Parts: sequence; C-alpha cells; structure tokens
Amino acid sequence: MQTIKMKNNTYLTEGYSIVGPLEGKGPLKDYFDYILKDDTLKEKTFEKAERKLLENIVAGAIDKSGLKTTDIQFFFGGDLLNQIVSSSYTARELEIPFIGLYSACATMAESIALAAIFVDNGLCENALAATCTHFSSAERQYRFPLELGNQRAPTTQWTITGGGASVVSKLKSNVKIVAVTFGKVLDFGIIDVNNMGAAMAPAACDTIREHLKNMGRTTSDYDFIATGDLGKLGCEILFDLLEQNEIVLGKNYQDCGCMMYNKKQRTFMGGSGAGCSASVFNGYILNKLKKGEFKRVLLVSTGALMSTTTNQQGDTIPAIAHAVEFEYVGNQISANNLKAAQNPAQNAKFSQNKSAKSKAKHNTRK
Repeated sequence: MQTIKMKNNTYLTEGYSIVGPLEGKGPLKDYFDYILKDDTLKEKTFEKAERKLLENIVAGAIDKSGLKTTDIQFFFGGDLLNQIVSSSYTARELEIPFIGLYSACATMAESIALAAIFVDNGLCENALAATCTHFSSAERQYRFPLELGNQRAPTTQWTITGGGASVVSKLKSNVKIVAVTFGKVLDFGIIDVNNMGAAMAPAACDTIREHLKNMGRTTSDYDFIATGDLGKLGCEILFDLLEQNEIVLGKNYQDCGCMMYNKKQRTFMGGSGAGCSASVFNGYILNKLKKGEFKRVLLVSTGALMSTTTNQQGDTIPAIAHAVEFEYVGNQISANNLKAAQNPAQNAKFSQNKSAKSKAKHNTRK
C-alpha cells in the first residue's frame, strides 16, 4: 500500500515561510512570515542567495517552534539546484544529521512525510523538513540566463523565490499528521519543459486517487486540498483526469501555483518550484489549520523529475506527487512549546547573518 497511516500521535509543531519581493505582492502576502526586500540577500550570486534564504527559513522555523537546534535530531530537505547544494550547505551550518532528498517540486511533501514516519516510529523526537527555490538560480539552471531576455511561452510557470520549513514532533500541537502517500513516477510523454503542469497532472491524479482509496475518503471529507504547482493548465488537466476516475474536485481544491500570484503580475500559468507548495503550506494553509478554520487538509506536492541534460537528449518528462494529510485536533499545546505560542516569530529579530549557527532570531514582516 502506498499510504502509511500514523500509528502514534505525530504533530506538526510549527512552520515558517519566506518569500521574495514579487511573491510578497501577491494574494497571500499577509500569510508569509517574512517578505524579502532584496532577493539577492546581499550575496554576490543568486545561488548563494538561495542558500542563505534556506538557512534563514530553517532558523526561523526552529526559533518559532520554541526548540533549539540541538533539539532537532534529523533534517530532511532538498532543492532544485544540482546536487541539492542549497540544502547541503544549510545542513553544514546546522550540524544536524541530514537526509538529502530530491523530488523536484514535490520535495516539501516528501520531506514532511519522511520526517513524520521517523517521529511516529520513535526514531526521533523532533525532525525538520524544509525546501526552497530562487527564481534567478532556477532560470539559470533550467532555462536561460536572465540577461538574455528570452520570450516566455504561454504555458510557462514562474519559479518562485521563497520556501518553507516545518518542525515535526511528538510535542503536542493542534495540527496532527494523519497519513502520507508516496507517489509513483509516471510519464505521459510530455516533452515540452515549458509545460510542466501537463507533465505533473497525471502523477497528482494517481496519488490523490490512491490516497482517497486507501483512507476510505472522498474529496468532500477535506476542507482544503492543495496540489503543489500544477498551474492553471495543469489544474484543468487534473480535473479531467480525476473525473475519468469518478472523482470530483470541488471548491475546496486549489493549486499553490495558482494561489501565489494575481493576474496583473503576468506570471502566465502561475507559480512553480519546490518553494511554491513549501511557502504556501507553511504560510497560508498552516495558518488556517492552526486556527481550526481548516479541519482536514490534503497537501499534494508535485514534481517534474527531468533535467536540462535529459531534455537536450530528447527524453520525456517523468513526474511524481507525494501527499500528506493533516488534521486539526484542537488546543493541545504542551508546556514544552508554550513558549513558542506565547512568543510568536513576529516578535523575534530577523537575521542578516549568513550562518544559521549564529542563533540570531528572525523577525516577520506582515
């Protein structure tokens, strides 16, 4: 069975999100913990800026949870750059046992899922799950250098600058992780790298179908179902594919990529990137969950598993989707994380220090 149900009480203690200036002008601007004024983060390259971005996201999540870095036993994370260097260099600063992951834009759900399994099975008390992306570093790696000014295809999505981190723990909170479903790699023959939504939609359909079947639920059992970054066209394809399987998505469904920007921002099909579902989940969705406005949520992060090399060699685009189900369980804040509840991250000081080891606290800008 692809779905693993949590046997013990496993909670998502806290989440933290940072986004770039463009994302900070979108519809969800009030839900992110911090909005960057400068997407270079005062670094000389965009790759180093992405690394610093993830360091700050991780430090913010740990601080917001009321825990210390030494309280975290495992760090699950990945990103889109070659050899997941942003996550690896962040792990170097943390000095926490690191489990590096790559599921492209599905990495957020994958990292939370694995962290939950470790905690639920008593392999650790607290685990960290995180990922991010940067528009400019992703453009340089997957498409063209920005200075070329290439025209973008109508089906193109906009890789967001941003990301998120979640602390998964045995410490009680009002958000419980119920189950996870690991997806299969599917390939429907899409070769256009500017049409990722079409490549990923079949994987999203398969994972949603499997999760619902294994959990004995229907889409109406959820207050909110979110896919990672299918974009507008990918969502239309997902609706059609699910209807063929007699599954109907209602008004409780949205795509994180479609939620990130408004029409005036001209991002074509919407947002994408590993940081897309990471920031939307740890910002907007988790905020609603913690308040009980959402009682049951299904997060389905989606990823295209191609590379520039495979594309240049004429290969098609395989894709994957992983799902995590969350449930609001009321006010169960323990004494151990009461500090975090009483002193939310917006009262902390945002660090401009490169190193997460500085233990400098983060400030949020609403």
